[in-house]
Order: sequence, then structure tokens, then C-alpha cells
Amino acid sequence: MTRTISEGLHDAMASGLPSVDSELLLLAETNNQKHGRAWLRANSEVILEPSVEDAFLRACQRRLNGEPIAYITGQRGFYGLDLQIDSRVLDPRPDTETLVDWALEVLNTTERPHVIDLGTGSGAIALAIKHERRDAHVTAVDASADALTVARANAERLQLAVQFVQGSWLTPIQITLDSVPSSAETNLRPEAQTSGYDLIASNPPYVAENDPHLPALVHEPIGALTSGPDGLNDIRLIISQSPAHLKPGGWLLLEHGYDQAEAVTDLLLAQGFVNVQSRNDLAGIARCTGGQMPILGDRG
Repeated sequence: MTRTISEGLHDAMASGLPSVDSELLLLAETNNQKHGRAWLRANSEVILEPSVEDAFLRACQRRLNGEPIAYITGQRGFYGLDLQIDSRVLDPRPDTETLVDWALEVLNTTERPHVIDLGTGSGAIALAIKHERRDAHVTAVDASADALTVARANAERLQLAVQFVQGSWLTPIQITLDSVPSSAETNLRPEAQTSGYDLIASNPPYVAENDPHLPALVHEPIGALTSGPDGLNDIRLIISQSPAHLKPGGWLLLEHGYDQAEAVTDLLLAQGFVNVQSRNDLAGIARCTGGQMPILGDRG
């Protein structure tokens, strides 16, 4: 039996799906994401095509099983960009936009800045920075070849010239006196690098291996989530590697867990960073912490 849009949404919500989720899924299945939820209300009595109805029911079941909406629809909006994502990468969270805001702030007075995004995943942070700062040289690193495939596809579709490197954090990056030309290829040669970065930004894995919330994240790549017994293994490594790759006055900005700001602050201070501070996410929780490399003569 065919149903109208209104009936389909009603049945989805009756099965336990929140109204927002059901509406987003139906917009995707009818290829009306750009029109928004108002389109559904304006067309509430339109009969769903059987193929659309079947696809919508399957999408609803996937969501009820805990799969992120972005994996089901293949899309995620981030900092004004439409990213295409799937289960090879983390679903970018809105709170990560806090890190991008901060990155753009510290780069505000720097012309043609050199920026690196570590653990780029879908490319969200790197592409958002490049979109806002077209003069920036942006490099994106990830250990996962699958993740880089997703990120490169997003860069090409959005026509944003970000350079990609496969490797673990800053290990594949060689600092030389040669800067990257503005017309650099999207596949970066590690030897063609800058004398130092103005900004290193990262949303690395920071969940403890025994975190009780992990079962709810079963659909996302575990390697992009967990980092040792306390969730700080990768953050420690990034902080220890960064001073050798930052210019004097350059910044390291990190996203971390809701209860890790104090620990990350201590790690940055111990490594010699100055101006160490944190920024709150949309819920008012300290979710990003960063610091600056001392400038010659700066005693912090």
C-alpha cells in the first residue's frame, strides 16, 4: 500500500525515529535536501513512489540500528561545505567547527599561511580552512588510505587545492627551506615542504579504549576514535612532534574529550608552548585546547 509523505513520516516516528531524523532521511531519498524540511510540509499529501518508500524504510531501519544519518545519506554539512562521507571516515561533528573558528582567528593577521591538518578524515577541517582562506597552503595528513580517498574526492568536488599526505601524524613531513608553490599538486611530495607551519590543527582520536560510550559508535572507524587507556596517546605524540614543525609564534590547536582540557593544557605547557588556552564547544564545554610556540625572546 502506497503512503503519502505525511503518512510515511508518521509511521517512521511511530517506530521510534525522531521527527528530525525521519525528515532528513526522506529528504535524501526524494533528492530534496536543498529544499529543506519545509518542502515536506508543503508536499505532505504527495504519494511516495514505491521505490522511494522502500528506500526510505531501509534508511529508517539503518538509523534505528544506530547508524549516523550522514552515512545513510552520504552527506554532511560542515562549515558551510557539503561533504560526502561514508563509514571510512568519522562523521564530522558540529562542535569541530569551534576548532575551525579558532584556527581562522589565529591566522587572521598572517598572509599566505602554511597550515597542516593532522588526521584529516573526510577533509573537513582542512577544506573549511582552505575555503575561508584561499591564500593558505593547506596540507592534510592521514594514516588511512581510505580516508584520504574520501578527502581527496571532497577536495576535487569542492575545487579546493589541498595537499594530501599519507602517514602517521607529522612523521612523513619534512621541513626544508623551500616553501610550497601556490600551484602545488594536490598530491604533496613530502620533500616539497615549508620551513615551518603557522598552524597545526587536529581532531585526533581521544576516546579511552574502555570508554562505555564506544558501543554507540560501532558504525564509525574505531581507529579514528580510540587512543590508549586514557585517550591521550595520539595527543601526546602530536604535542611532542609539533615544536619541530612550527614557526616561532605558530599555533597548535587540538580538539579533545569533554574532560581532557586540563590534561592537554599540562602537556602543552610541559612541551614549552605559551599562551595555552581552551575554547568551549556549542554546549559550553572546553573541547579545544591549544598553545603557541614562543617567539625569540618570549619567556611566556
